[in-house]
Formats: sequence, C-alpha cells, structure tokens
Amino acid sequence: MSLKRIHHVAYRCRDARETVHFYRDMLGMEFKLAMAEDSVPSTGEPDPYMHVFMDAGAGNVLAFFELPNSPEMDRDQNTPEWVQHIAFEVDDYPELMKRKQKLESSGLDVLGPVNHGIFDSIYFFDPNGHRLELAANKGTEEQLQALKDVADDMLDEWAVTKRAPHHASWVHEL
Repeated sequence: MSLKRIHHVAYRCRDARETVHFYRDMLGMEFKLAMAEDSVPSTGEPDPYMHVFMDAGAGNVLAFFELPNSPEMDRDQNTPEWVQHIAFEVDDYPELMKRKQKLESSGLDVLGPVNHGIFDSIYFFDPNGHRLELAANKGTEEQLQALKDVADDMLDEWAVTKRAPHHASWVHEL
C-alpha cells in the first residue's frame, strides 16, 4: 500500500461563510465545494453541519466544518498557541512580503518575517483562531540533504535526553 497524498485536512470553523471569504480573499484559495447534512454520514448521529473545501494549491485541500449545535469551539489549552498551525508555501521572499503587506493592510497582526535558516515565515491568525504560517523556502539541496542526514541521530538523541540536539544548529546561523 502506498499513500498518494493528503486528500484533505479538516478543521472546525465558527462561521463557514466568513472562513471561505478569508481564505479566498486573503490567501487566494479557490472555494471548491460545500457539503451539508443533517446527520453525520460515518456515525449516523443527528448533528447538522456545513463542510467547506478550499483549494490550497498543488492538489492540497483544506476543509472546515461549521457545527452550530456543538459547544463553542476552542483550541487545545494544554498546547502552546505557537505549536498548532497550518503552514502554506509561497514562491519566494518578495511574495512573502507582498502577502504580509496585504494581511496587515486588512487589519491583521502579522509576526515576522522569521528566519528559520532554510525558509522565512510570517505568522497570523484566521477568523477562527487557527494560527497560520506562510513560508518561503531558501535552503539549498545540500543544506536540505545535510539536515536529512542527521535527522535519525537527532531523533534518537532527543528520545533519550529530551534536550535539543545540536547536530543541525548551523541552520540557525544562515
């Protein structure tokens, strides 16, 4: 068995229309389709929902559920806010800065750019409180291979020590 790709990733939203407008207008995603039911197909539970699908590029689909009969949504309070996020790739650094300007001009707070060595990023929140990242790659094939070459060693060291291994600390100096 081999996986082909991620079919879609689904998150919850507060308002499906507002969410579609944000991802279409702010990030340029195409609104692909909407599905709605009065009961959950996989469980049969009576629970109406609106399920919207956005084209995130390259065959990647980002989906959202609006669940009007469920308690108000919230994020995982035991996980720091910066951890859970969705990262999207943009073409290059000038495109990243263009997107940052557009987001800020619409009133959003944008953090960055942040230099991650092999890519630069900006961070902001969608109307549902989901943290989003836009990233522009800049790492060379050699740098990416060097990181891959030490990945297993880093993971093994982390599993034992629970301290950051320094096999790839050079990436933060780029």
